[in-house]
Amino acid sequence: MSLRSPLSRRALVFAAVVALTTSGTVAQAAENPYERGPAPTTASIEATRGPFATSQTAVSSVSVRGFGGGTIYYPTSTAEGTFGAIAVSPGYTASQSSLSWLGPRLASQGFVIFIIDTNSRYDQPSSRGDQLLAALDYLTTSSSVRGRIDASRLGVMGHSMGGGGALEATKDRPSLQASIPLTAWNTTKTWSTVQTPTLIVGAENDSVASVSSHSEPFYTGLPSTLDKAYLELEGASHYAPNSSNTTIAKYSIAWLKRFVDNDTRYEQFLCPAPRGAAISEYRDTCPHS
Repeated sequence: MSLRSPLSRRALVFAAVVALTTSGTVAQAAENPYERGPAPTTASIEATRGPFATSQTAVSSVSVRGFGGGTIYYPTSTAEGTFGAIAVSPGYTASQSSLSWLGPRLASQGFVIFIIDTNSRYDQPSSRGDQLLAALDYLTTSSSVRGRIDASRLGVMGHSMGGGGALEATKDRPSLQASIPLTAWNTTKTWSTVQTPTLIVGAENDSVASVSSHSEPFYTGLPSTLDKAYLELEGASHYAPNSSNTTIAKYSIAWLKRFVDNDTRYEQFLCPAPRGAAISEYRDTCPHS
């Protein structure tokens, strides 16, 4: 039968309609196989828990090399596929517990989150960067959740010297998909070789790593052609990331979804620049698409 016949054309149209309508995810999956979860709303990314049920597993320092162990938070179901993974470092003298609130909150949005302990609580940013990369390598090759992870979609986060470590990690491993330094501290200010989309989160009243000498120079020291953003928390201190913070969570989720999952549904929260009482300043390199 010729493809020009009315019957054949109707059959083709019917097949296309079925593909587009019988499952709302079919067309989306073809366009972006990394989308996870329902379409986002402001309420959904501000919620303390996302659509995925999560679990967690402790990793002993004696069972790993290159970092000090930690806790992995992960979605319990892989029905939608594998997930991107993020390693997170605490700050100077701090342990994983200082950022533990982030684990289930981010994991429930569809990520594997590994909040690590460092080899020493006094490790400098360059060491913390190496440890973040070692943690990602462990996650993807040896961990009990490695089968849940897409090893091509990885990112890093960190607080204070851990945030400085996140910058170091992105410099050393350009294949990382996203980086989020939180009130970061590092003596290096210029990051002209970084290729990883980076969200710098500063705190207006940070007296440890002031935005004028740390977060702002980090942002301007990244390439102008990079997907990057600078979010400054209104009235916040250096230790804002150490307790549950909706603004940090909301924009971290949006950034990770956009760049680890390539999910453009979350771009609405990043561009145009967000405004609100919790944000004293926001800069970025819109558009991201």
